[in-house]
Amino acid sequence: MQTGTLAATMTRGRHSSPASPALPTIGDVARQAGVSTATVSRVVNQPDSVRSTLRAQVEAAIAQLGYITHAGARTLKSRRSGTIGAIFPTVDNAIFAKAIDALQRRLAEARHQLLIATSDYSPAAEESQAMNLLARGADALLLCGVGQRPGLLDRLHTRRVPVVHVMSWPPPPGLACVGFDNQAAMAQVVRYLLDLGHRRIAMLAGLTHDNDRAAARVRGVRDALAAAGLGLPAARLVERRYGLAPAREGLRQLMEAPSPPTAVVCGNDVLAFGALLEAQSLGLDIPRDLSIVGFDDLELASHLRPGLTTVHVPAERMWQCAADHALALLRGGESPRNTEVEVSLIVRGSTGPAPSTRRGKR
Repeated sequence: MQTGTLAATMTRGRHSSPASPALPTIGDVARQAGVSTATVSRVVNQPDSVRSTLRAQVEAAIAQLGYITHAGARTLKSRRSGTIGAIFPTVDNAIFAKAIDALQRRLAEARHQLLIATSDYSPAAEESQAMNLLARGADALLLCGVGQRPGLLDRLHTRRVPVVHVMSWPPPPGLACVGFDNQAAMAQVVRYLLDLGHRRIAMLAGLTHDNDRAAARVRGVRDALAAAGLGLPAARLVERRYGLAPAREGLRQLMEAPSPPTAVVCGNDVLAFGALLEAQSLGLDIPRDLSIVGFDDLELASHLRPGLTTVHVPAERMWQCAADHALALLRGGESPRNTEVEVSLIVRGSTGPAPSTRRGKR
């Protein structure tokens, strides 16, 4: 008897709290707007298919009631979640912040949601994050570079997940790519420095292990130097994580060599910023004593003194194009063509003639 009384008391306790207010349904919106639920569904999912006056009527009812579509129900009905996942090596870099902003705006125009994850340049983490995004309903994926594990690419292919690879070119067979030729871009930088009379050219690179873009940039420097009858000895190649402190330490190491370089090519602008700071702390005059080149053309590059010579990457246009490719793949039909974006060398005050050449002119 006591047990039954206790159970009854517990049951009453569980249900005695005030009921939560009922959330508005699609039927509530339809009644408020004076339309059918099918019309509300079209306004939510295919707004362009509804005439503007009727669409405004339904949207006003949605706003008034505070109606929010249930993503899970929509996924079950359409087999699509309306989300696209993107995996970045890091968000601690303005170039990827630009990418996220560009993707978000372009996907929002198409009424898609962006899901992001980071890998810290680890292929294992990238694979794990890709599976996590798919488990959360991502309809397509955007990946940086083409250096993913074959196992990941096989799994994505088996599941028929639309994938667009960004920032690398040329595309390997069978992959959809939007990017630029990292190797050719760096070769252009070296030829520019050679034309200025530099012969002792060093590179402060990002970590090339598990980073196909960083490795391609090193190859570009090697190839251009080799074409000029020069080499890139071990003492003139330093790899560091992308960060100001590692970059400063890397530049210091390069300048401590018995025959220090007269020009340093950096794997990205972050490394170049650190190199500039360290060069100035060493008492070097830029560019009289040392020329420094970056890669990306971040906003800060043009505001430094001296301004940073760098490779301009049209990040916003590239990632918007990648979003368009992913959306096209989701729509089916003819697959979009791979797209190469053009990068360009922007010359500013951080580069000048080699010291020996300048003395000769004097």
